[in-house]
Amino acid sequence: LQLRWLRMTALERRQLSRDLSALANASVAEALKLQQARNAVCALVGITGPAGAGKSTLIAKLARFRVTDLPLAIVAIDPSSPLSGGAILGDRIRMMELADDPRIYIRSLATRSSCDGLADNLPSILNRIARAGFAEILLETTGVGQVEYAIRWMVDTMVLVLTPGAGDQVQAMKSGIVETSDVVVINKSDQPGAEQLAREIQAVIRYREKGPVDWVPPVLMTRADNSSGLSELSATIDAHRKAISSAQRTNRIRSWQTLLVSSLIARRSDELLSRLSAEDIARPLPELFDKVARAMGEKSS
Repeated sequence: LQLRWLRMTALERRQLSRDLSALANASVAEALKLQQARNAVCALVGITGPAGAGKSTLIAKLARFRVTDLPLAIVAIDPSSPLSGGAILGDRIRMMELADDPRIYIRSLATRSSCDGLADNLPSILNRIARAGFAEILLETTGVGQVEYAIRWMVDTMVLVLTPGAGDQVQAMKSGIVETSDVVVINKSDQPGAEQLAREIQAVIRYREKGPVDWVPPVLMTRADNSSGLSELSATIDAHRKAISSAQRTNRIRSWQTLLVSSLIARRSDELLSRLSAEDIARPLPELFDKVARAMGEKSS
């Protein structure tokens, strides 16, 4: 299966890009017609963290350690442009050094209506990439904060990237997204405060509730500018994948389905609200809610 991408013609690769664009633009009704059950063949690694943590540069370096004879895909989610609605391609620009490697495919997505660091119709997009024959997908979120950890339910391994000097932003994240991560990376580890931040994160992890997998999230030190710590990070991702039990994989597949349904419901309500007249919007809240709820119950078209 994984050799399929390497054997693709240029025409087939262009078709993949067109398919992904169509999926990104699909309405809720169109999305409901798609097969969105989790593809279990392709491994998913999520890279998340606050804006400015160096996620894109880190991924560009990490990809060199992860790609072998088997192809690898990178899906980078960028904030939507306020003018075009498309992705502001900051992430992809930082990965230009990978552009000439035929084993690596890079796709940027706009967040569009998504508010959790991900993108509309992401499950369908990931499944389409998996069917193209990739062994692994590295999924990068937009910059996230304390409670934006929907990516936890989308991936096999979740890597949280932090940097020293982030101040109150990191303090707030300690009681949120840190608790759901499989691996924590202190990037830009040459900067002052890196060791202190690592100790603080280790303390948070030490006292968090034990999960269903016998795995203590390690705190790793990296520098993307010289690839320091990247080999260890790659090996840790492999070790975590081996540590996940079949029961845990089943639970994450169920969580994938739950997240998918809730995101589609939210998007459907947005679609319905956008079609209402000013008179409808001015109704008392209970009446407005009932109107949208009744419309939600109608067959999608």
